Amino acid sequence: MAKPAKKAAKGKVVSKPAKTAKAAKVAKAPKEKGPSAAEKNRFTLYGFAGSTSTYTVALMLSLCRHPFSYIHVSLRDGAHKLADYLVKNRYGQVPALRDGQVFLVQSAAILLHLSESLGKFDGKTMLEKARIREWLFWQWDKLAVPVYRLRARNRGFRQFGDEVRVMYDTEAKAALAVLEGELSKSEWIAGKKATAADVGIYSVVRFCPDANVDLGHYPHVSAWKKRIEALPGFATPEQLLPMESRLV
Repeated sequence: MAKPAKKAAKGKVVSKPAKTAKAAKVAKAPKEKGPSAAEKNRFTLYGFAGSTSTYTVALMLSLCRHPFSYIHVSLRDGAHKLADYLVKNRYGQVPALRDGQVFLVQSAAILLHLSESLGKFDGKTMLEKARIREWLFWQWDKLAVPVYRLRARNRGFRQFGDEVRVMYDTEAKAALAVLEGELSKSEWIAGKKATAADVGIYSVVRFCPDANVDLGHYPHVSAWKKRIEALPGFATPEQLLPMESRLV
């Protein structure tokens, strides 16, 4: 014989309440918090909009998705040689990066500092860390000098004859051939993912057209360049470096 349904004190049948549509909804994920005031105020980049080295650091910060203030240093007005700036950069050059109370200079050294302190675009093994340093040193020794000097000549900032121009052009192409060979074996320069080495070298390669160095002869370099430009947080020099200061 079936058991009678349980009754409440007033004789009504007690039934399980039906789930409402509201209760059935999956709880919404909590909203992501934006950067804290301390994070916003951590970095200030001092530089010049036309400086490729300033772009190197700005791009690294952008790819790390970290906010930073930007202070325009007018090289044309000699602001980089004034006493208040020399306190920040003893060499009288741009860029300089303030991290908290510390000022850092030389773009390759700044890239290494950012990758290690933020834990992004860094090496995961001792070998990868060594390769990142190696490629950043190589970049300044073999690639940056000829590209930047050819670019400066084309923009009227340097003057030298055709014999010197051919020398720099030959050096730039020789460096790109080394890079092409490396990228024919791997998608990234120093590891299995993009690292500070990729960011630093990209910031030189990007300006090869300004130096009249044709990247069309280096298909692997060109494909790698597009991979960098597809990374989250990528931005162009025009987007990152205005001709005036910008605070976050």
